[in-house]
Amino acid sequence: MKFSELLSILPLAVLIVWAMLMLLVGLVLPKKLAWLNPLLALVGLAAAGAQLGVNWQVAQTGFGGMVSADGFSNYLDALLLISGVLAVVLAPAYLEGIGIDQYEYYPLLLFSLSGMLLMASATNLIIVFLALELLSIPLYVLAGIARPRVESEEASLKYFLLGSFASGFVLFGIAFLFGGSRSTGFAEILAAIQLGQANLTFIIAGAALLLVGLGFKIAVVPFHAWAPDVYQGAPSSVTAFMAVGAKAAGFAALLRLYLMVFPAQSAALAPIFAVIAALTMTVGNLLALVQTNLKRLLAYFSIASAGYMLMAFAPFGNPAVGADSLASALFYLLTFTLASFGAWAVLLTLEHTDGTGMSLENLAGLGKRSPLLAAAMTVFMLSFTGIPLTLGFWGKFYLFRTAIAGGYVWLAVLGLLTSLLAAYVAFKVIQQMYFRAGEPELHWNYWTGVVAIFCALCVVVLSFVPGELFALAARALLGTV
Repeated sequence: MKFSELLSILPLAVLIVWAMLMLLVGLVLPKKLAWLNPLLALVGLAAAGAQLGVNWQVAQTGFGGMVSADGFSNYLDALLLISGVLAVVLAPAYLEGIGIDQYEYYPLLLFSLSGMLLMASATNLIIVFLALELLSIPLYVLAGIARPRVESEEASLKYFLLGSFASGFVLFGIAFLFGGSRSTGFAEILAAIQLGQANLTFIIAGAALLLVGLGFKIAVVPFHAWAPDVYQGAPSSVTAFMAVGAKAAGFAALLRLYLMVFPAQSAALAPIFAVIAALTMTVGNLLALVQTNLKRLLAYFSIASAGYMLMAFAPFGNPAVGADSLASALFYLLTFTLASFGAWAVLLTLEHTDGTGMSLENLAGLGKRSPLLAAAMTVFMLSFTGIPLTLGFWGKFYLFRTAIAGGYVWLAVLGLLTSLLAAYVAFKVIQQMYFRAGEPELHWNYWTGVVAIFCALCVVVLSFVPGELFALAARALLGTV
C-alpha cells in the first residue's frame, strides 16, 4: 500500500485508530476521570478534521480505485464531522442524567462515524457494503446502550433485525450488478453499460435491490416503519446522531451510485424515485399530524425530509437540470442537519431521567420558562416547514425549482401541499410553547443550550447566503469544493 493511497482514507483512518485507542484507555481510566472520554472523542474528531482540511483541494484515489477523496466526499465528510462534534457535545450531560456510565459510547460513535465517512468515499460496491456495516453495527449497540431500559433494548433489537434484513437486499443488489457487469467498481460497471457489454436486466434488478437496502437507511416509505420506534426507544443523544448520520451516509451512496453508475438509466429510474419521494413526503407529514410524542414527531419529520431529498433524483434524467437537482439534495442535507440537531438539543433539555417528558404537552409554557430555547425550537420547526428567513426555505426552493424545470411539476406541487401539513404540525408545537400555560421541567445544560442556539443561528444567518452554499454543493458534484 502506497502512502498516497492512505491519504484517500486518512480522516476515517484517524477516527478508527483513535477509537481503538479510546477503548484501551477506557479500560484503565478511573471513574473520577470519566469526563475525559468526550474530550478525547473531540480531540479525535479535531484530528480527522485537520487531515480533511490539509487535503481539502487534493483529489485522491486509492486501493485500486475503490475509494475516492474528492469534492463530493470532502463536502459530506465535513458535514459528518460537524455532526459528530455536535453529537459528542450533546452526550455527556444527557448520559449522566439518565444514568448511562459506559465509556464505550464514544468509541462506538467514532466507529459509526468512520463508516459514514467511508460511505461518502466509496466507489466500489464492496466498499459500500463494508461502510454500511461499519456504520450500522455500532448504531445497533448504541441504540440499546441504555439497558436495562426495555424501550432501549427493544429499539436496538428492531434496528438490528430490520437492518440485517436490509443489508441482505444490498448484498443481493451487489450480486446482480456484478453478474450483469462482471465488476463491482463504479467506473467499470458504467463502462460495461456504455459499451453494451452489460446485462441490463441484471443491472436494473441490482439497482432496485440497492434502492431497497439503502432506502431502509434513509427511512423512505415503504421502508420507514422502524424509524419512529427506534427513535423513541433509543437514548435521545444516539437518536440525534442517527437521524442525521445514517441519512447522510445513505444519500451519499445513492448519489454516488446514480451519479456515476446509472446516468443512462436515470430516465427509466426517475418515475420510481418520483413515486417513492411522493409517498415519503405524504406519509411522513400525514403521520406527524397525529403524534403526541415529540421523538416520534421528529422521526416523521425526518422521514418526510428524506422524501424531499429524494425528490432531487426524479429530474436527474434531464441533462439541463441534472447537476442542479443533485446539488439541491446536498444543500437540503445541510439544512436538515442543522435543524435536526438543534431540535434534538431542545428535546434533551425536556427529557426526564426516566425517559418521560417527551409529550407535546411538556412544551407548554416553554416560551415563558426559557425564551431562548423556545425561540430556537420555533426556528427549527419553521425550517422543517420551509418558511422564509430560514435555511429550510431555500432548501425546498431549490428542490422545487429543479423538479419544475425537470418536468415534475406535480411533484413540486405535492411537495408544497405536504409542506402545508408540516406547517400545521410546526404551529401546533409553537402554540404549545407560547399559548399554553405550563411550567416545563428543564434539565438545562450549558453545552446543550450552546448546540441549540448555534444551530438556530446557523439556520437563520445562512439563509442570507443561500447562493454561496448552493454553489459549494454544486462544486462538490464536480469534484472540487
